[in-house]
Amino acid sequence: MEELTQHAFALGVEHVTLYALSTENLNRPKEELEELFGLLREHFQKYKDKDKDVENKEKIRFRALGDLSLLPEDIQEILREGERRTAEFTGKSVNLAVAYGGRSELVRAVNLAIERGEQVCEESFSKLLYTRDLPDPDLIIRTGKEMRLSNFLLYQAAYAELYFSEKMFPDFTKGDLEEAFRDYAERRRRYGKTDEQLDEAE
Repeated sequence: MEELTQHAFALGVEHVTLYALSTENLNRPKEELEELFGLLREHFQKYKDKDKDVENKEKIRFRALGDLSLLPEDIQEILREGERRTAEFTGKSVNLAVAYGGRSELVRAVNLAIERGEQVCEESFSKLLYTRDLPDPDLIIRTGKEMRLSNFLLYQAAYAELYFSEKMFPDFTKGDLEEAFRDYAERRRRYGKTDEQLDEAE
């Protein structure tokens, strides 16, 4: 995933969001979850040990999206430390959706608005989401032959372009990513307008 993310940045993408673990996935076998947590520990320790000058040159901000309280305490701290160390960066970002569910995110946002006594509009509601300081996604890539969003960024994905690949994730290559981008580039995003309206605006 690190290689694909770097390739996406090289192709001009500014924000990459990875769906690593859904709230529903937390019901999977303990052994499988421990393997994932082990990967997170290993990955973040590697970056913690990297030379600071190299890390600062990259200036990639890290965010964890989800209900981190559902995770083991050491994983919570690892993710929060990653956020703290990169909080000053304002350009590119890698966002890890972990213990994340689109429906639970929406319920959380509604409850926050109620607690604050706020009446919301689309813009103010967006600021109550985990992705409050991120743009909505332009393209969502789903691997593994599944033809659904699986509770991922349900509110934010309203006008995202969807791309489905039959490949399982470990087999999804940089070439496959480029193919997804080519497919995306050929689409015309109308946002509710007609082709004629878009032609007039061009």
